[in-house]
Amino acid sequence: MATTASQQHRSLLSTDDLTDAELRAVIDRGTEYSAGRAGRTPALAGDIVGVYFRMTSTRTRTAFSAGALRLGAQIIAYGPDDLQINTGESVEDTGRVFARMVDVIVARTGRPQRELAAWAGTGGLSVVNAMTAEEHPTQALTDLTTLKGRFGQVEGLRVVYVGEGNNTAAALALTLPRFPGVEFELRTPPGFGLTEEIRARAEEHARTSGASFVERHDMDALPRDTDVFYTTRWQTTGTSKPDPHWRDVFAPFQVTSGLWEHSPKAVFMHDLPAHRGDEVTADVLDGPMSIALDQAENKMHSAMAVLEWCRGGESSA
Repeated sequence: MATTASQQHRSLLSTDDLTDAELRAVIDRGTEYSAGRAGRTPALAGDIVGVYFRMTSTRTRTAFSAGALRLGAQIIAYGPDDLQINTGESVEDTGRVFARMVDVIVARTGRPQRELAAWAGTGGLSVVNAMTAEEHPTQALTDLTTLKGRFGQVEGLRVVYVGEGNNTAAALALTLPRFPGVEFELRTPPGFGLTEEIRARAEEHARTSGASFVERHDMDALPRDTDVFYTTRWQTTGTSKPDPHWRDVFAPFQVTSGLWEHSPKAVFMHDLPAHRGDEVTADVLDGPMSIALDQAENKMHSAMAVLEWCRGGESSA
């Protein structure tokens, strides 16, 4: 078995797997790495991290690979056609084998989360959800790390998300409302909003913390003095839209410089890749208000914090 008695195997399938204290600890640790205050620590020395991506990835795959190496781990990289799942082996059997040979699996499947839950259920393996159909939790942790580094705190921020209620939006909805005083508003195209389950969980987080959470399907009367405007690409990785006229529905939700009229100090965030002229105009993405590249770099810093948490290191509360 890959496990040693002194090490733990925590899994991150959803940000709801983190207690409030753990959520803050992971964000704080990611911020320390980002600011260069954490130093080099071999927290994963002797560990083997499997990196399995069924879908394309630039930032997340590089972030977890580089982060694991910086923490002293060795890596096994799996492509979309490398596992015997493709020849009929069950997801459960694959997880049992992983649990006997590696310590952590970072996986992007684009499929329902239950597949990763089966792997995590082995008990001898840490599983990190690097994006499933329902949620992109490591993106939200990256985003909160970026916000903490930029503003000094997450509490009390006003954040407006514009675009599809996809897995990135879902992850933000499950994290931002956990911070007191946050005002988080989503403007999603009609028919492309959050699922009822995610919305209900986000509303419960807001009630518990005293945050504000709203989802609307128009671009009228945007909040003033917003701190952050956030968007994602209109065509989520690995998906397609059944409505042939979907672009007409999305067109009013493009992020343009006009959004800054009543929020001149707001920063712009994007999880990338971006498509200039679709979800955002070039003058916004490439302009002084954009911190999208800082956000991208923070993927690695946040990944290191997540890996530490999984293995019971500094990021654990």
